[in-house]
Amino acid sequence: MSTPKMIRSGVANDTGRLKPTLQHCLEAALSITDTMVDEMLDRLALIVDPERVTPLPLELEQIDPDLILQLIDEADTVKASWQRHLRQFFFHGEGHDADLSSTVRFDDLRLMDDEHIDASIEYAMVEQALAKPSMDLLPRLNALVSGLMGWMTVQPELNPLKPSAYARALRAVMVEQVPDTEQRRMLFVPVAGILGDSLRQVYRELIQWLLAHGVEPVESPAQLTGSDGAPSNAVGRTLLTLGRLRQLLAGDLNESANGDGVFVHTVPLSLTGLEDMDLIEPLLKRLRERPAATEGRKAVAELPVVSGRNLGRLLGQEVVRLMLDNLTQDERLLPAIRQQIGQLEPALIRLSQSDPRFFSDRQHPARQLLESVTQRSLAYASQNEDGFADLLRSVRGAVQSLADVDASEEVFSRLLKRLRRRWEEDDAAKNQRQIEAARALMHAEQRQVLAERLAGEFQQRLQDKDVPEFVQRFLVGPWAQAVAESRLTPAVATTEEGESIEGVVDELIWSVQPALIRRDVDRLARLVPRLLAQMRHGLQAIDYPLEPTGLFFDALVSLHEKAFDTPTLQAPPAGPSGDPLPSQQDEETFWIAGREAAEAGFVDAGTGPMGLEGLSVVELDLSTGAWVDLKVQGEWVRAQLTWTSPRGGLFMFISASGLAHSMTRRTLDRLLGSDSIRIVSRGGVVEGALDAVAQQAMLNTQRPDALDRP
Repeated sequence: MSTPKMIRSGVANDTGRLKPTLQHCLEAALSITDTMVDEMLDRLALIVDPERVTPLPLELEQIDPDLILQLIDEADTVKASWQRHLRQFFFHGEGHDADLSSTVRFDDLRLMDDEHIDASIEYAMVEQALAKPSMDLLPRLNALVSGLMGWMTVQPELNPLKPSAYARALRAVMVEQVPDTEQRRMLFVPVAGILGDSLRQVYRELIQWLLAHGVEPVESPAQLTGSDGAPSNAVGRTLLTLGRLRQLLAGDLNESANGDGVFVHTVPLSLTGLEDMDLIEPLLKRLRERPAATEGRKAVAELPVVSGRNLGRLLGQEVVRLMLDNLTQDERLLPAIRQQIGQLEPALIRLSQSDPRFFSDRQHPARQLLESVTQRSLAYASQNEDGFADLLRSVRGAVQSLADVDASEEVFSRLLKRLRRRWEEDDAAKNQRQIEAARALMHAEQRQVLAERLAGEFQQRLQDKDVPEFVQRFLVGPWAQAVAESRLTPAVATTEEGESIEGVVDELIWSVQPALIRRDVDRLARLVPRLLAQMRHGLQAIDYPLEPTGLFFDALVSLHEKAFDTPTLQAPPAGPSGDPLPSQQDEETFWIAGREAAEAGFVDAGTGPMGLEGLSVVELDLSTGAWVDLKVQGEWVRAQLTWTSPRGGLFMFISASGLAHSMTRRTLDRLLGSDSIRIVSRGGVVEGALDAVAQQAMLNTQRPDALDRP
């Protein structure tokens, strides 16, 4: 395979001779990595240039000049390391190293030490520096790469060339080439900024290269906005930083200002330092000036000039507000549900003052109630769908019941139990259908596992035997399924005449070998009627279709008849399809019986080409609990992934109406590639809203200069 290359003018290989693949595109990007290093080292050389005219940026003044000279001297080594790590991340993914995440999860903060927080902040700054110069080009590149990969819509998270891949490669290179931790920390972000300028040029050339080779960009429909599970960015700059948020989650509290033993929650131990930074009054001013739309916000406006013991209370209120802002602006939730969630603010603020576990314990009844409401409401894409009115009534009743009581863990716990009991009554019939569908799928997968083992055994018996191809495929395909079914369901193991189907394999193999049956034609005459009855019984047990069954029997009978007419035995002439038995699905080998398919709502996407060769559901991070829009018979249906088989080969989605839609892994991949499944939410909605709060805290930690601005 010829490797496509690019030159700095953006001219590509002869477009008439190359139909590019994703691998071609990645190799093209790798072909100009040396130039990126050259440009980076040229810029760093200014640090050691005694004749430079402009002063060095402040962040570079402390860099050891000997380190820069060493990097310049070892340019070839740096280039090799840069390309090696980029190749690794391009072709094998970025992995899941918690120390290299540019995002932080709210519930993980209390478990993170300072080193992990510093690593997350540093990596986020590096990724931001790399991506910032090319933000205007990235959507175009994502659209082209998605088109190259065969997607119907833009899938930016699956673009191997996204900035995070370059950020991870840069960190790996820096660890190798700059062993001194302090020097590496000072050099990391400036180098990322230099490479960010080069990356913009790389992206520009890649776009030109892809367009020159006839790659068409795909469009991202407006309805997919925000469908990746992340809430809209409703979080404004606040006093929250990762350190203070971690103290909130760890329960690092001071005593009550009035000494009555009630928690004054989330007061940081470093409060004196905050006061010295003059960061307290700007927050109070912004909170007081915010429109007092609810009781909770009126309470904030009435607070006196802040003392150390009030700041923690304000920070807790701010986390509640930011979380609810994210939820009430999350367009995956219908407006009526978002309105009800917004009305919970006073109750949640009151709860946060007396029970800090609301933040630190994801199993807290108040958080569970929020999550239950949001997850259940995701089942509805429209307020006109059956069942939504009942859901809204139950949610509205719960919200109203909280308005006149003292919010506490016990109150939220009772309310959550009451809601769940009501929903369980509504879901009784739906849950029973789900259990039956899962049972049918589980049985089908168990049969599949056993059939695969039996097929291997049958292959061994077929070795060195003169058996027609269509018979071999029958034995390792449908007949392996039939025997597997007989072992799982003993009632179908024998025919009405009491004949076991276990012996069919050896007898069928004997009956189609010319050299053997010519010696005992009488045995063949006695065997054939019983053999056909046994096979028909076994195929009926797995609901094998009548048409391919008839084709196979016609071919087999024709072959047997020749044994009585001629001294040599030939396979019958092929039918119109080129084979007396239609081939098994080329790549989809899973078999499910008709009755099982009906119970489980089995979806067959056909055997057409996949949108992305080799794609797996794991790479898309689609796990139990995810919500999707699924295209069924031309109509879009909202459904939740409720069950995955133990082997990970079968998936079952349940719609709000209780209908099951199940499929194999390969069918799911095909539907994803053909834009017949759109991911609505991959996980917890409330969890995502709190993660967004943590993200903003990390941004504030990166930019302390922004904290004193409203």
